[in-house]
Amino acid sequence: MSRPTNSIQVTQSRRSFLQAGFLTLGGLGLSDLLRLRAAAASSAKTTPDTSVILIWLQGGPSHMETYDMKPNAPVEYRGEFNPIHTNVPGMDICEMLPLHAKVADRFSIIRSISHGFANHAGGAGRFLSGRDPLRPLEPISQFPTIGPIVSKMRDHVNNGLPNYIGNQPRVYGGGSSYLGESALPFVVGSDPNLPSFRVPNITIDDKLKERLDDRVALLTSFDQMRRDLDQNGSLKSIDKFNTRALEMLTSDRARNAFDISQESDTTRDKYGRHKWGQRALLARRLVEAGSSFVTMQMQNPGIPGCAGNWDIHAVNGHLYDDMRGRLPIFDRAVSALIEDIYERGLDKKVMVIVTGEFGRTPRINPQKGTRSKTMQPGRDHWPGSMSVLVSGGGMNMGQVIGSTTSNGAYAKDNKLDPNDLLSTVYRFLGIDQEHAFLDHSGRPMPILPTGKPIPELG
Repeated sequence: MSRPTNSIQVTQSRRSFLQAGFLTLGGLGLSDLLRLRAAAASSAKTTPDTSVILIWLQGGPSHMETYDMKPNAPVEYRGEFNPIHTNVPGMDICEMLPLHAKVADRFSIIRSISHGFANHAGGAGRFLSGRDPLRPLEPISQFPTIGPIVSKMRDHVNNGLPNYIGNQPRVYGGGSSYLGESALPFVVGSDPNLPSFRVPNITIDDKLKERLDDRVALLTSFDQMRRDLDQNGSLKSIDKFNTRALEMLTSDRARNAFDISQESDTTRDKYGRHKWGQRALLARRLVEAGSSFVTMQMQNPGIPGCAGNWDIHAVNGHLYDDMRGRLPIFDRAVSALIEDIYERGLDKKVMVIVTGEFGRTPRINPQKGTRSKTMQPGRDHWPGSMSVLVSGGGMNMGQVIGSTTSNGAYAKDNKLDPNDLLSTVYRFLGIDQEHAFLDHSGRPMPILPTGKPIPELG
């Protein structure tokens, strides 16, 4: 007996003109990608005009040096930084985030999310899929994570842009699992801050466009008889996906959305003329143009002395020297994104989430640095407590949700699970978290096994 499948199976001979739009993502052509990402959801289904930007801080940022300061804890816990007031009474954050402090009324901080996986792959897989990983050390999740799920569930949304865009094929510990490679993002891997920044596979030159138009006209007339003879609608479905691929290649919509040079110097300066700032700005442009889910990873800041990601064990770097380098550019990029979304009237359409896979140990663990060869402070992996920033989405902002113990070790009040955040996101995007996909063995697997939207967010 054949194994069940959750994909729409179609047969199509490859057409040479579509090679002009070949998308380098697992060897798939652009039309192949769009066709294989067809979800079972009906195109007639009402889907809200909403989008999510996930700013992913790979490695796990320290909540104790960002959004959950503990100034009254012993020095071996509280560290070197001090809290500052924000424009929201009672919401204090790290002194290294002064621009955050000015827009705190436009975001909420969740301090009481926790889970049980303390390695990077397992932590990311747990946080982003809502399921305990089967093999926590594997860098690819055994279950679909949120980006691929959104990609699959909103594939019927056609805004002339990919529904899922990221700057890498997957985050470390993430993946599409039984949803297949076609649910992975359209990848924009280059640095938007570089003068040479461009996105391949979304445009063709005029001469090639003329040849493409000629071939389209020829194939249209040639295929008319085949469509007339079609009994089950499969050719019509194929035409739909080819048409969408051609729209991306020949229209200005996608090209304009990715063209960050259209932004004013003032706006680009506000975000910061660095990789993180310009990625945040590009993310805003993409969701404003209609993409459903954009993941921008803020790692490798390019600052001398800073580690590649947020995994600041003492052996990897001096925690406070590293934070003095990375937090100012992080502060500028995130605060500008939040302010921009509100000023452009996108705060009901767009939800911003800033998080990593877990927090850091509340107690500082000094060790000899691999490069410095001297004893220096650092914090290790810690899923028992973490802080997540949420902004926009038409939700209640300017609040702190939950709390941690006096030394920052564990969630104390209003204990939440990553699934509660995921449930909130799926509701915002109009996705039924009980919708089931078939896994590799043919079992129906709901998007989320548990989790309820966080009521404080509204």
